[in-house]
Amino acid sequence: MGSTRHSFPLLSFLVFSLCVSATQFNIPRLGTYRRTRIPNDQPKTMSPSKSKDFHTFFYKQTLDHFNYRPDSYTTFRQRYVINFKYWGGANSSAPIFVYFGAEESLDDDLGVIGFLTDNAPPFKALQVYIEHRYYGKSIPFATRKEAMKNASTLGYFSSAQAIADYAAVLLHIKKKYSAEQSPVIVVGGSYGGMLAAWFRLKYPHVALGALASSAPILYFDDIAPKVGYYSIVTKDFKETSESCYETIRKSWNKIDEVASKRNGLLLLSKQFRTCRPLKVNNELKDYLDEIYTEAAQYNDPPNYPVSTICSGINGAAKGTDILSKIFAGVVAYMGNRSCYDMGEYNYPTETNVGWRWQTCSEMVMPIGRGHNDTMFPPAPFDLNSFTKACEDLFGVKPKPHWVTTYYGGQDLKLIFHRFGSNIIFSNGLRDPYSTGGVLENISDSVVAVNTVNGSHCLDILPAKQSDPQWLVVQRKAEIKIIQGWIANYYNDLVDFRDENRA
Repeated sequence: MGSTRHSFPLLSFLVFSLCVSATQFNIPRLGTYRRTRIPNDQPKTMSPSKSKDFHTFFYKQTLDHFNYRPDSYTTFRQRYVINFKYWGGANSSAPIFVYFGAEESLDDDLGVIGFLTDNAPPFKALQVYIEHRYYGKSIPFATRKEAMKNASTLGYFSSAQAIADYAAVLLHIKKKYSAEQSPVIVVGGSYGGMLAAWFRLKYPHVALGALASSAPILYFDDIAPKVGYYSIVTKDFKETSESCYETIRKSWNKIDEVASKRNGLLLLSKQFRTCRPLKVNNELKDYLDEIYTEAAQYNDPPNYPVSTICSGINGAAKGTDILSKIFAGVVAYMGNRSCYDMGEYNYPTETNVGWRWQTCSEMVMPIGRGHNDTMFPPAPFDLNSFTKACEDLFGVKPKPHWVTTYYGGQDLKLIFHRFGSNIIFSNGLRDPYSTGGVLENISDSVVAVNTVNGSHCLDILPAKQSDPQWLVVQRKAEIKIIQGWIANYYNDLVDFRDENRA
């Protein structure tokens, strides 16, 4: 997931709440790639030669696209980046490939999103990357502290405002470079994939088509099963190793058992080498939950993190107790550290704080776990508790039905069949979020491209020599579909010009 872990000024209660209320916000974060650094993982950076091809610009963006109050006309600087290297130019109507930034700084994406850089040369495409408002350098109200001050300043932080931003930037770019006839293909992964699909629905006059990678647009309003996410995580571990799965399943009660003893939390702290003594056993449980879900969500080749964890668990010496096996899995995944920070996944980074607001306002995905239906302890999603936690944190109530009201969701197949076109929904079926994805073709041009072994957003990451054949085939299928869209667009352009001349 790649968000940089620098902190920034926030109200003290917000920082405190982010660190202590992880169990109340059990919606796993989206994101195109893993957020933690683990052994054998290559750094997500761009080579110096490539970085010279990327040029940064700032667009004078409107604060509120949907209101005519005087303060709505306030502007802020929105960052976008262009790579002109392979563009065939406006005269040739060469396409524009656009990446929609999501819940993180655009800096992290430029070196990681390979779909644009890999495919721009054969298409002679202009590459454009647009940063999401409230992230990175695209901050309203001048400073991040002011922007995140309270619900009044955060009120302009929504997906609808974000895709309206993208439309404004793209129309500006097309006009600036005389590229009005250049077809636009928008690409996004995870939350950004949802934005790409929704953009094609809301702004078909701006984008010819959309590639929505690992976009769980059905994980709203109880359309997808609440337990779906954790069921896939469980399935991934069970299929990898039955003994590993059983060890994890039995470990939660063992943690509770040890914690209930005199000095039990101290014993757990020593056994798991925590950087600070555990205050409650849920700190350890939440940490393990994050590790297992992250490993399953980003179970990328060639390292396959789920296999790495299970190798650690199963490789423990014969006779090793359950919790020592679990710790061996942690070490295998995270590396042999002097200590393990139980709060690693929940520090108030710009991504964690921003995504917490988004889930507390409109991005309400009711993800939970029942009794004995996953390898995890029960944690059913409770909207009342979730609402109370959001009110305590931000002073606002979530709107759990707004996404489906604004974009559609109920009867989505019928809606897309009637009104949608030129959207690829790509998913890897080992990705826990695929349970909220579109997995079947809806029409001739709203199509699903799935891989049985794929993980979250893998298809839009850079192509590598080591990529398995099924991943190569998936990417080729997506490109073939996009080529068809663009060919039809050029044919329509010729026909339209001929009709006007007649």
